[in-house]
Amino acid sequence: MNRKDLIDRLQALYKDEDSRVTVNPHAGQKVAIVYPNTYFVGMSNLGLHIIYEEINLRNDSVCERIFLPEKKELEAYDKTKTPLMSVETQRPMHQFDVVAFDVTFEMDYFHIPLMLRHGRVPIMGKDRTEFDPIVIAGGPCATFNPEPFADFIDAFIIGEGEGIVSRVLDIICDGKMEGLDRHAILRQLANISGVYVPSLYVPIYSDDGEFKGYDIAEGAPTTIKRHFEMLTSGGETVVATNYTEFGAMYIIEVARGCGRHCRFCMAGYCFRVPRVRPLEILKEGVDRAEKLGKKVGLMGAAISDYPEVDELVTYIRSKDMRYSCASLRADSLTQAVVDGLADSGQKTITIAPETGSERLRRVINKGISEEHLQNAATLSAKSGIQHMRLYIMIGLPTETDEDIEAIVGLAERTQAHMAEVGCKGRLTLSINPFIPKPFTPFQWMAMDHQKTVEKKLQYIKKALQKNRRIEVLVESPKEAYIQGVLARGDRRLGAVLAACAADRGSKSFKSEMKAAGLDMDEMNYRERSFDEFLPWSHLDMGMDDGYLEMEWKRSVDEAYTPPCVQGCKRCGVCK
Repeated sequence: MNRKDLIDRLQALYKDEDSRVTVNPHAGQKVAIVYPNTYFVGMSNLGLHIIYEEINLRNDSVCERIFLPEKKELEAYDKTKTPLMSVETQRPMHQFDVVAFDVTFEMDYFHIPLMLRHGRVPIMGKDRTEFDPIVIAGGPCATFNPEPFADFIDAFIIGEGEGIVSRVLDIICDGKMEGLDRHAILRQLANISGVYVPSLYVPIYSDDGEFKGYDIAEGAPTTIKRHFEMLTSGGETVVATNYTEFGAMYIIEVARGCGRHCRFCMAGYCFRVPRVRPLEILKEGVDRAEKLGKKVGLMGAAISDYPEVDELVTYIRSKDMRYSCASLRADSLTQAVVDGLADSGQKTITIAPETGSERLRRVINKGISEEHLQNAATLSAKSGIQHMRLYIMIGLPTETDEDIEAIVGLAERTQAHMAEVGCKGRLTLSINPFIPKPFTPFQWMAMDHQKTVEKKLQYIKKALQKNRRIEVLVESPKEAYIQGVLARGDRRLGAVLAACAADRGSKSFKSEMKAAGLDMDEMNYRERSFDEFLPWSHLDMGMDDGYLEMEWKRSVDEAYTPPCVQGCKRCGVCK
C-alpha cells in the first residue's frame, strides 16, 4: 500500500457519505476533529457529528475529520512516511490550526500520542511551538478526569461541547489575528468557564510519590466548572455512512443525562440534569432518516424512560421504518417499544440489572427487581423476541459470596421464566468487572482484586455450564484493570502512555508502569479517604460539597435515592 492508496482510501470513504453540512476547505480557521479510533468506530459517535456540524456552520471555520487508520494502513503510513490526513481533503494533521480530540473510552488514551506522532504534531504540549496546532480535547473522559492524558492536550472542554467550542475557536482565531503567542492564547482560554488549561496546573507530589494537589498559576481559576447545554435543537447523525459499527443507522439523541442515581454510573453524575428533546424535533429527525432509507438508532441513557416513548416508536412504525434502542430499563419497558423492536428484526432484548441480588441492587441504587426482569421476558415473548441478554457487574462495593451465588440463581430463574412464557431462545449473561469512576459515590473505593474477580467468573461459568440455554460472556479482567488505573490516574500516566504508544500500545502498559516506578495494584486496590485531594478534585460538576460522600453512606445503608424530579435541589446541580 503506497501513499496514493492511502489517499484513495480516504477519498472513497468521503465519496460514499451523505452529509447535511457543506465543508468549505478555504475557510480561514482550519479545525481537525480527531477520533482516537478507527473510522468504523468513530463514525458511530454522535458527539463527533454534533461538534462537526457546529464548526462547519461557522463562516470563518472548516472542520475536517481524522481517524486512526486500521492496523495495516497505519503500517503503510509509517512505511511511506505519510502524515495522518483528513477524510475530506487529505490535509495532514500538522497543517490544521486546531486539532480537537473527542475522547470517549479509556483504552483510546493509548491512541492519542500515537496519532499525534503520526500526524507530525509534537506529542507533549510543552514541546509545541507557534508553528504547531493548538490541541484541545473534549468528551466524557475529558470531563471526569483529563489528567492521565493532560500532557498531550493544550486545553480541555469540561462538560458538553455545544456552544463552548465556538467560543474556544473565537479566542484562538482572534488571538492569532492579534499576534498573540500560544501561552497568551491559552491564558485567555483558561478564563472561559468550562475550559481547563492543564499547563497552568502543575501537580504536586510528596516525597513518597503521593499526589497532593496542584500549584495553580496566578490568575487561573481554582476550580473549573463543567459546561452544561440545554437541548434546544436536534442531536442526530450529520454524516451518514454505511461503514460504521452500528451499520446503516441514523442516530437520534432522545435524551441526555440520567436522573436514576445509579451509584456506579459516571454519566448519571457528570451529565446531570436529565434532559429530553421535544417529540416534534425527534419526529423531524425520523423524517430525515426516512429520506436516507436508514434504520433509526435511538440514543440516550434509558430510551424506555422517555415520557413519550410509545408515541415516538408508533410514529417510526407508521412509516414502516425499523429502529433500535441504545439502552432499556426493565421497569419502564412497554409493549409498544418491544413490539417495534421485534418488527425491526431485533432478536434479543437487553436489560442491565447489574447484579443478581436485591440487596446489592439497593447498594448501587439500581431500582430494578426480579419481577421487572420477568415482565421484560413476558413482553418479549408476546412480541416474538426469543433471546434475552443481561448486563452484570462483579466486584461491586460490599459484594459477598452470597451476591455471586445470587447471579447464578437469577440467571436460572430468568431462563426458566423465559421458557414458561414461550421464549425458546438463549439467556446471555454479559459480565464485566466493576471499575470505580470519578464523580460517583464509589470514586474512593478499591477495585476488587483481579484474582478474586477471576475466581468469581470461573465459579459463575461452572455453575451455569450445564444449562445449554444460558451463555456466559466475560469482559477481559486484564483490560478492566488497565481501565481502572486510567480512570482514576494522575498526570504521571502521560509519560507511560507515550512510551506505550512507541512500543506495543496497551500490551506494554504493565511493563511501562513498572519502568516509571508506578504500582498498578496500589492505584487500583487502595481505598481513598473522603478528605483526600483527588486528581479531578479541581473540576466542578455542580454538585454540593459532601453530596457524593452522603450517597456513599446511603449505599452502605442500602438507602434508596429516588430519581430526579422537577424543582429538586437535592444534589445542588439545579440550584
